[in-house]
Amino acid sequence: MTRILHIDSSARPGRSDQKQHGSHSRRLTAKFIEHWRALRPGDEVIYRDVGANPPAPVTGDWVHAAFTKPDDREDWMHDVLRESDLLVDELLSADVIVTGVPMYNFGMPAQMKAWVDNIVRVGKTFGFDRSREGVPYWPMVTDGKSIVVLSSRGDYGYDAGGRVAHLNFVEGGLFTPLEYLGITDQHGTAIEYDEFGDDRTQQSIALAEAETIAIAEKLIQKHTTKSAA
Repeated sequence: MTRILHIDSSARPGRSDQKQHGSHSRRLTAKFIEHWRALRPGDEVIYRDVGANPPAPVTGDWVHAAFTKPDDREDWMHDVLRESDLLVDELLSADVIVTGVPMYNFGMPAQMKAWVDNIVRVGKTFGFDRSREGVPYWPMVTDGKSIVVLSSRGDYGYDAGGRVAHLNFVEGGLFTPLEYLGITDQHGTAIEYDEFGDDRTQQSIALAEAETIAIAEKLIQKHTTKSAA
């Protein structure tokens, strides 16, 4: 059985194909999950909506607790890290992480950044030893997970080689820290032209939906082959 962690981070409730002013990124993640379930109904999906229920941001107490060895932590430290521990466990238990991440002011929503900050955990998702020769950091998530980022943008031209690609900090903002943890199988697509509201918007939606299904098909094949091995 494959386990999928489905995360939405849009502040907009609802999907744009079901509700006026609904979220495009929620629309894409739902399409991905619906297609996956149609072909592999026995797989498990864990859902987390950080857009509606954002994780607590990292604080000084959180950092103190996270960098204290587990056996030395006081009760309050365990309390501070409880939510982070849950988010890390969800990540580690998943084979595929599917995220809906709209572009807000050229980057990911603050709610999604809080999720990232909570799952980058020394001793759990990355290792650190200052006495280690060479680079003192190493990834600890090395079991072949895949990450999918399904985004939406008001403008256009944010993909690699596009007119404003240098202003896009969404995919890199998520792919980079997860690659640092060891998740290197990365996929994504996005709806653009949202602020234009014309035929280009509809064309972009159709293209992104088709690319979302193609990503799902590719990963279904990967995990079907893996299960049969």
